[in-house]
Amino acid sequence: MHIKTFTAVVVGLGLVTLSACGSSPNDKDSAGSRTVTLVSHDSWAASKSVIADFEKSSGYKVRVLEDGDAGRAVNKAILTKDNPQGDVFFGVDNTLLSRALDNGLFQPYEPKGADLVLPQYRVDEAKHRVTPIDSGDICVNYDKKYFADHKLAPPASFDDLIKPRYRNLLVTENAATSSPGLGFLLGTGAKYGDKGWQDYWKKLKANGVKVVDGWEQAYNQEFSGSAGGRKAKGDRPLVVSYASSPPAEVIYADPRPKTAPTGVAQGTCFRQVEYAGLLSNAGNTEGGKAFLDFLLSEKFQEDMPLNMFVYPVREAAQVPPEFTEYGPQAKNPETMAPDRIAANRDQWVKSWTSLVLR
Repeated sequence: MHIKTFTAVVVGLGLVTLSACGSSPNDKDSAGSRTVTLVSHDSWAASKSVIADFEKSSGYKVRVLEDGDAGRAVNKAILTKDNPQGDVFFGVDNTLLSRALDNGLFQPYEPKGADLVLPQYRVDEAKHRVTPIDSGDICVNYDKKYFADHKLAPPASFDDLIKPRYRNLLVTENAATSSPGLGFLLGTGAKYGDKGWQDYWKKLKANGVKVVDGWEQAYNQEFSGSAGGRKAKGDRPLVVSYASSPPAEVIYADPRPKTAPTGVAQGTCFRQVEYAGLLSNAGNTEGGKAFLDFLLSEKFQEDMPLNMFVYPVREAAQVPPEFTEYGPQAKNPETMAPDRIAANRDQWVKSWTSLVLR
């Protein structure tokens, strides 16, 4: 889970990265207490200059351990919590938050700047085990050229996706293995309720939805509207991705188009929030606390959008104009309280798997 938008294009943005087989920050021959180790999913990215500023001002050297997609990274962190691989974990989102908290993954810490987090993103305020860092919307994206060529209006809502005119056009990710896939499932659960979502998915299946393992395959191979999909001759003009995908199609195109080649079906969005926390039994708790403070700093919050294609959660943090123009946040996304996700997630994924994949 959590293959963040544009993994492919943020590779090479210049981070110190440690492979999963590298030494633990608790090893005696490591750099010791002056190194803070961040454990994250594979799509962590930040500007070199911003990391360098933190290292200079704090005196800590940053080491990053990227550990697969978010679901794998969270599960591995839980399994190794007694002897963690690092000090801070970044990338557990609201779809898996309860799993991390129930397994005691984090120890309490309220970072500097926590009072500046927008109220709608705050959770666990009594214990402060996790801190909101970013948000994004999982939404259906559409290929503008396809719909123009076929003189067909793109879908605007969940209801539209089951209409005959959109038969065999949508590709989504497996809800059991992919963050956007799970977010899309939860979006339908929020929209249609505990019972109605299954009937909706029966109709979606009957209308020819295609399911693949993860975002990379769906977006960069199957979707006809992305640069990767066009190269791979993808034939699905609808894909479950992010509201911030269109800006990336503009920013990373050479030459840049005047308008984004893809659009967002605003009535299909589910709000995703990512958190970070100080790992239980962290070897360098003071360094970890300093790094969590840094993640909420204005400098890091404003650096995130063009590196990880997510929105800041800090009040008054600025986003680049490309986001405002090509990838505004959904006005009325579907949302779900973490306790409701916790109560339903595993059973819904099991039911979804049986219903859609078999």
